[in-house]
Amino acid sequence: MTVVLETTGLMKSFGGVQVIDDLSMQLHDGEALGIVGPNGAGKTTLFNLITGVYRPDAGRVTFNGKDITGLARQDRCRAGIGRTFQIPKPFSDMSVFENVLVCAAYGRSMTERASYERCVQTLELTRLSPQANQQAGTLPLLDRKRLELARALAGDPKVLLLDEIAGGLTEGEVEILIDTIKDLHREGISIIWIEHIVHALLAVVQRIVAISFGRNLIEGDPNEVMCSDEVQACYMGGTPL
Repeated sequence: MTVVLETTGLMKSFGGVQVIDDLSMQLHDGEALGIVGPNGAGKTTLFNLITGVYRPDAGRVTFNGKDITGLARQDRCRAGIGRTFQIPKPFSDMSVFENVLVCAAYGRSMTERASYERCVQTLELTRLSPQANQQAGTLPLLDRKRLELARALAGDPKVLLLDEIAGGLTEGEVEILIDTIKDLHREGISIIWIEHIVHALLAVVQRIVAISFGRNLIEGDPNEVMCSDEVQACYMGGTPL
């Protein structure tokens, strides 16, 4: 299988705290990969290193076979890496369509008019077409999550990073969101999904990487990883057996 995104020996500390410690992982083309770990494990910091928000103290990030460790975040976006955030923060006074249009124009370096078709496609993919003209600040939480997805997709990414996108939703809303993410995966988008709602991950991903204290813990089949002694001990606050 072709490796589309890879991190090798990533290290990152803040002050005296080592947040990412020799962390390596691979994402294959067309794969849906889950990342799990307790709070403070370094999951969001990993996304920040992949997208260029932070620069690693050591190690590298490779995308499509090219070292992008020194690439600016906007260039990573335009190269094909999209990302959602835990708390959706749309442009509240703009319409849903306008929110997506801004991200399409800047994420793809295209003119506003040339981005229209991509915006329409993105709203259809995320099931937001009926809300296209609605003011983003009036959306309920599920639709704000969908808009967060749409904004990340507007740049036509090859890899999509999802950071706890199901958080705060009801059980029924989580199921709706799962269906949307499955649709995106069927479109051929490679996905890395950080999530604490395990059954949502298990419904989508083909492999899970578990991390703890910024280090690789275990990876493999989703059900086997979640039932492993290492992950059970990690989440219960003990040490791996």
